[in-house]
Amino acid sequence: MKRKTLMFLFVMLSFLVFAQNKANPDEASIKKSLTYFMNSIKDKKIDQGVNCIYPKLFIVIPKDQMTQILNMTYNNPFMKIDMSNLKFGNIELPKQINGEYFSIVDYFFHLKCDVGSLNDEMKKRLNAAFISKYGKNNVKYIAAESSYFVNAHMRACAVSKNRKNWQFIILEKEYKPHLIRVLPKKILDKI
Repeated sequence: MKRKTLMFLFVMLSFLVFAQNKANPDEASIKKSLTYFMNSIKDKKIDQGVNCIYPKLFIVIPKDQMTQILNMTYNNPFMKIDMSNLKFGNIELPKQINGEYFSIVDYFFHLKCDVGSLNDEMKKRLNAAFISKYGKNNVKYIAAESSYFVNAHMRACAVSKNRKNWQFIILEKEYKPHLIRVLPKKILDKI
């Protein structure tokens, strides 16, 4: 009896372990597409980066306005931004909803923001914005370099029709009301 119980527990534990480690067959293509998107922004190829954004987002923010926002942020001569060390966290198995596949992706990167040409008031505002977005423990200001160093933890929703080419929406709680017109409720509930 004891032997059968132990065998049953071993089999159940094995199933649980394998269920937890179930491979995500879409993980490689999601990583490739998100890396392309991040490198496009990093290399200041803003139009190329905007093409990696889920097109339904442009219902809420027009494409030309999104391009302008990204250009003002990443091509700003007063504030040089560099991103590095992209890493991936959890990538959910895609779920098909209304003919499209959706996957929530956690990712991390380092952000260096040279603010040497900004005045003190602008530096304070930027500091407050960084702390609000990334948390106090993830933001450091190095006065000698006039730069902020940020450990950014982000979430995005990857969307695809063919599970090969993925487009993205950055997920942030403060933008959730705007995304109601863009993302299915099952995805919005995860923000």
